[in-house]
Amino acid sequence: MMISIIVPCYNEESALPFFYEEATKVLTEMGRDYELLFVDDGSKDATLQVLRDLAEKDPHVTYLSFSRNFGKESAMYAGFCNVRGDYVAVMDADLQDPPSMLPQMLELLESGEYDTVATRRVSRKGEPPIRSWFARMFYKLINKISDADIQDGARDFRLMKRNMVDTIAEMTEYNRFSKGIFGWVGFRTLWLPYENIERVAGETKWSFWNLFSYAIEGIINFSHVPLRIAMWLGLPLTAGASVALIVCLLLLAFGTPIASWAWPVCVSVLMGGIQLVCLGIMGSYIAKTYQEAQKRPHYIVARSNRDDIKKVR
Repeated sequence: MMISIIVPCYNEESALPFFYEEATKVLTEMGRDYELLFVDDGSKDATLQVLRDLAEKDPHVTYLSFSRNFGKESAMYAGFCNVRGDYVAVMDADLQDPPSMLPQMLELLESGEYDTVATRRVSRKGEPPIRSWFARMFYKLINKISDADIQDGARDFRLMKRNMVDTIAEMTEYNRFSKGIFGWVGFRTLWLPYENIERVAGETKWSFWNLFSYAIEGIINFSHVPLRIAMWLGLPLTAGASVALIVCLLLLAFGTPIASWAWPVCVSVLMGGIQLVCLGIMGSYIAKTYQEAQKRPHYIVARSNRDDIKKVR
């Protein structure tokens, strides 16, 4: 039984040696065959060279290097399409996903009761308070407005059986949100809580605005509620604007002193703003539909130390 670890990497040259040492130690002690599949997501530093050096000295190491930066979602998808293991895990290279949890996760999977063991952080120590608050609100919102089951503090770090991995690889949508996909496909899931761990080296690639954009992607990909909100807002506000116009006309008819331009201008500006918001929401869905229709590849592999990988998918 082989264990495969998918490790998306973007500018992680300083963290990779620490991750490799810790992961190799744990996997060797587990006494199972394993592979470390590193996906270089178009890094601009020496990440690729570090991976080449690791692959030369260790046959358990496989690397894929993209032709450019496609994003973490594409890196994970490339991993799902190319892993060979019976059990597959996704882990970050910064050691915020502790390899020491792998033996317990494997034991739980081999009990036969679960198809995947996922992890979630029970604290956000070290994160800015505003960022933590927005993260908690996102998880509450996405679970209320979509059919994806995402735990508060959920990480991409999880160990899955092969049948779940194959199912995820068959979901070929271009706009991917893996946390939502993990929840949407179902399967029996056990959640393991753990305390937040600081990065071992380097700096996070996820700014507040990157995370905010990622959250918007998740909401749009797994919920139609924003479209319904546009309709719910549009109908009553249009009715209210119509009533306001009638009232203004009546006041003017009875000679009440009121600027003749005040209400019509205000209502026109209000309605124009509402229309722009609604068009923006619908435009986001239309843009994603267009991207799906283009059927462009999720990733393009420029270099690898394996000949049997899927280079474009």
